[in-house]
Amino acid sequence: MLYGVLNLSFWGYVVATLILTHITILGVTIYLHRHQAHRGLEMHPILSHFFRFWLWLTTGMVTKEWAAIHRKHHAKCETAEDPHSPQVKGLKKVLLEGAELYQAEAKNKETLERYGQGTPDDWVERNIYTRHSGKGIVLMLLIDLVLFGVPGITIWALQMAWIPLHAAGIINGVGHYWGYRNFECKDASRNLFPWAFWIGGEELHNNHHTFATSAKFSVKWWEFDIGWGYIKLFSLLKLVKVKRLPPKVKIVPNKACVDIETVKAIIAGRFQVMSHYSKEVLMPVLQAEKQKAGKATGNLFKKAKSLLTKDNNLIDPKSRQRLTHLLEKNEALKLVYQQGLKLQEIWARGTATQRELLEALQTWCKQAEAAGIDVLRNFASHIKGYTLATE
Repeated sequence: MLYGVLNLSFWGYVVATLILTHITILGVTIYLHRHQAHRGLEMHPILSHFFRFWLWLTTGMVTKEWAAIHRKHHAKCETAEDPHSPQVKGLKKVLLEGAELYQAEAKNKETLERYGQGTPDDWVERNIYTRHSGKGIVLMLLIDLVLFGVPGITIWALQMAWIPLHAAGIINGVGHYWGYRNFECKDASRNLFPWAFWIGGEELHNNHHTFATSAKFSVKWWEFDIGWGYIKLFSLLKLVKVKRLPPKVKIVPNKACVDIETVKAIIAGRFQVMSHYSKEVLMPVLQAEKQKAGKATGNLFKKAKSLLTKDNNLIDPKSRQRLTHLLEKNEALKLVYQQGLKLQEIWARGTATQRELLEALQTWCKQAEAAGIDVLRNFASHIKGYTLATE
């Protein structure tokens, strides 16, 4: 019994460890995250309870606690109330002590009551998973010892470290500190792809923060969300039903006027719209102004691309001063930057009627066309054709 009832080879133990930890990652990303925290999909009770049971064995996490803490993270992202923001607490703190930050917030009853609504509250949850949250991992140790013998101790240790390291540490830490951004949402989230594809799609963190309720995290054709692959498989088996996906906008050729459909498209797809604006307007004007400036004032343009596209809430005072100085010296760049802010103001008018939003967008297009900048005029012409894809 030294090597357990399975008596595997060395590589057999390695494969077994990868399979066990992979199931745990799937439980976190599909059940806890996409299903429970954000309601991006519905899940059959059989699959739902399997993941509840498995996470009890391998993490000891309580569904209500995890969902509540994660929802609070989105609601208070990058503020002092964020349970685990590396922008506030420091990368080292979140990376190395992410599990401790989770445990501390799990003791906050106000967080659980305010953000934990709608999570499982049946007899099993109350009397086993919540009341005896630590006993599942002890049971997992016994199972590993029986199946794998002495190597089971190492396998169990890796199982216990897997989520604190990858989810609490890498995703919550590095995922808000390093990587690329497809969209300039109002937080510091970043995509780690392709460096962390083994963590269930969670590495596409900027995509997720931009479209938080989407069951699918990938948005670019080359991005790979393995969690979405499993969701599609479960859908075929009638175990999962997808409720929400990222909105898609398309351009109707030769559409000459802004209408209500245009308004709906730019509001629902506002992050894609601003991504297009950055690539088609801001960056070409920035490049042209940089070439005209020459070496004498070239230093002004250092980090300009990042500052021009970054959300105002994420720009520190020193960088804001640098951006202001840059814009004061470049009228064309200042104009397109301000037009971008005006475009964002349209969908920020939460109490406006559709008619008011339509008039605001029509006015924006007229101003953009009259500005005398070709790329801005072309963008204003294209935006008239924006509509939501029906697929």
